[in-house]
Amino acid sequence: MEGGWSLKELYDSVDSDVFKNDLEDFKQYIERLKKFSADNFMSADGAREKMEGYVGLIGELAKHESLYAYANLVFAVDVMNEPAGKMNDVLAELFAELTAPEVQFRQFLSAINDIGAVIDSSPLLAEHKFALLEMKEETKYMLSEREEVVIAKMQNTGSTAWEKLRDQLSATLMVDIEIDGEKKTEPLTVVRNYAYDPDASLRKAAYEAELASYEKIDKAAAACLNGVKGEVLTTSKMRGYESPLAMTLFTSRMDATILDAMFTAIDAYLPAFRRYLKHKAKLLGHGGPLPFYDLFAPVGVTDIEFTYAEACAYVEKNFRDFSDRLGDFAKRAVCGEWMDVYPREGKQGGAFCASLYNLKQSRIMLNFKGSFQDVCTLAHELGHGFHNECLKDESFLNFGQPMPLAETASTFCETIIINSALKTAARDEALAILDNDLQNAAQVVVDIYSRYLFEKEVFERRADGGLSVAELNAIMTDAQQKTYGDGLDPEFLHPYMWACKSHYYYASRNFYNFPYAYGHLFSKGLYARFAAEGEPFVAEYEKLLAATGKHDLKGIAALAGIDVTTPAFWESSLKMIADDIEKFICL
Repeated sequence: MEGGWSLKELYDSVDSDVFKNDLEDFKQYIERLKKFSADNFMSADGAREKMEGYVGLIGELAKHESLYAYANLVFAVDVMNEPAGKMNDVLAELFAELTAPEVQFRQFLSAINDIGAVIDSSPLLAEHKFALLEMKEETKYMLSEREEVVIAKMQNTGSTAWEKLRDQLSATLMVDIEIDGEKKTEPLTVVRNYAYDPDASLRKAAYEAELASYEKIDKAAAACLNGVKGEVLTTSKMRGYESPLAMTLFTSRMDATILDAMFTAIDAYLPAFRRYLKHKAKLLGHGGPLPFYDLFAPVGVTDIEFTYAEACAYVEKNFRDFSDRLGDFAKRAVCGEWMDVYPREGKQGGAFCASLYNLKQSRIMLNFKGSFQDVCTLAHELGHGFHNECLKDESFLNFGQPMPLAETASTFCETIIINSALKTAARDEALAILDNDLQNAAQVVVDIYSRYLFEKEVFERRADGGLSVAELNAIMTDAQQKTYGDGLDPEFLHPYMWACKSHYYYASRNFYNFPYAYGHLFSKGLYARFAAEGEPFVAEYEKLLAATGKHDLKGIAALAGIDVTTPAFWESSLKMIADDIEKFICL
């Protein structure tokens, strides 16, 4: 398919002999892991050898994750692909079988008195010291082996099933819309992209058609959301967390002081964002605040369009202003057909980057239409891929990264594109480019803040019972008014943002909102270092990305000489955005 990604490096299909053989190997691997755990973790004797054996076995899991990656990638761009959908269910059941040995190992770690000395006595264990100590710390929130196994298996018919249903509802939702007097029915992803169209009447029509279309699925989507959030509340309470937010902070390697410091700084700078929105409303001819349907309206030169080939060349060229390694990576991703590019019926909305650890590659899903924003999205997702590139020589156990750091490299790459484009832009072009950057900043600071407030309120109220569509809509619009304030027209909000955004339905990644703000503002601070130091910073930056699986957030920030526990750092990053807002207004 033109513009489709290549998955042949993984498998030809879920029905291929190679896939089936690897599936059988995975089943045998699970039995080996179970047997090893049952035979070795009944006592703390011989701790070093047992720990080394388990770490070695976990390293083998990387090749088996290719099965899940393939089925998920196929399903992401074709939610009507029944074989891939069924295989996702099969693999989810198999991966749930890993829960028992994982619980046994962590309980084994908790029984080792001087675990630090044991780890330091072994080069293999020392390489994974952070991960192993983190596993031991997590045992205080673990249930019994039997309970953890039951939860893992029940999630496949609980939150995972709810998430899958919501994805299908969204990907197959067709929107009735009238364009130039002609009535059409188009996929939701296509209609949402009209928000960037230079035609004001089309933007408004698309907004109204989108909101109306959600009425076809809102009750089902609300059931999905209630199901997911109810499960999370139950399991987090059983494990002893104070709240789902406390659980998310723990798994994000982040403490509440960091979150509080960031939001304290954001609160102080909300007036600057509202100033930007009101000025944009004025430029677009509105007599009052900006309506939601014009949040992404282009200003300045509105005919900046790219073919996909032009976008790729543009991104690669500007990446080389940072480093040839980054530029070479972008070229390799494009030439290697790592991207699924265009929107179509049955394809999920949005964009993402998936790591293929075993191949030392990534795959990137886009919904590319040709706008400058799409170019920035391409750069953003390639940034995720470059983060994976920097991690590729790390062991499988050290490969992961907490959610807040996952958005750092992606935002950094967007900043490269924006700043490079502004250097040569004429006034009207600069206005459009700067507006695009500020749109994004407003999304990951102001809108993300509203999503955080929404999710926090939903969890609090869901504890007392299920929430109706009307209640969810009211919570969402209230959250938007709290963060956007007088910058957004209260008559034109987006009450269905909870049905639109898939992140709310991830039971394993709750509050997948504030990490975007963290990553955006943290990367702004890192880019300021690059602007001041130039090429010497490049190696330090790559080293930081490679270390994200081996430190908590404080530790990673310390590698760059940053203190994230006080508002001062966050205010310095927000001031950079506020300065850009003033430039935008002056233009």
